[in-house]
Amino acid sequence: MILLPDLAAMDRLGRAIAQELRAGDVVALTGGLGAGKTTLARSIIAGLGHDGEVPSPSFSIIEPYDPPSVRLPLVHADFYRLKHPDEAQEIGLDDYRSGAALIAEWPDHAGGFAHELGCLSITLEVAEEGRIAIVEGGPDWLGRMPR
Repeated sequence: MILLPDLAAMDRLGRAIAQELRAGDVVALTGGLGAGKTTLARSIIAGLGHDGEVPSPSFSIIEPYDPPSVRLPLVHADFYRLKHPDEAQEIGLDDYRSGAALIAEWPDHAGGFAHELGCLSITLEVAEEGRIAIVEGGPDWLGRMPR
C-alpha cells in the first residue's frame, strides 16, 4: 500500500512507474469515479517524456502515444463506456497494443488484465489522508515494483 497524500505524491508514483515501464506491460488502474486514475495515467505519460496535453480517453476510448513524444509506444485506454469485454477486441485493442505498453482505466470492463505476466494492477482509494494505492505486480514486475 502506498499513501498518496497529495498530487505531488501521485506524480512521483506515476513517474516511478514510467521509469520501469516496458513494451508489453499493462498498468491496470481501478477505483471509483474521482479516485485519481486519469491523474495517475497523466503522470505516467509525462514520466515517459510527453510534455503536451494528455486528454482523458473517456470518449475516444483509446489514445495512442508514439516516440519521439514518449520513450516507448503507449496506449492509454479508458474502458468505462464498454458494455461487454468483447468490445475491446472490436475496437482493435490488440492492434494498438502490439509493441506498446498499455495504461488501462476500468480494466474490468475490457475483461481484465491481471492474468498477464506484465500486469501492474493499481487500485486507488480515497481516504482521509488523501489517496491510497494498492499495487500488485505480475511476475514480470519482480525487481521493478514502484515505491
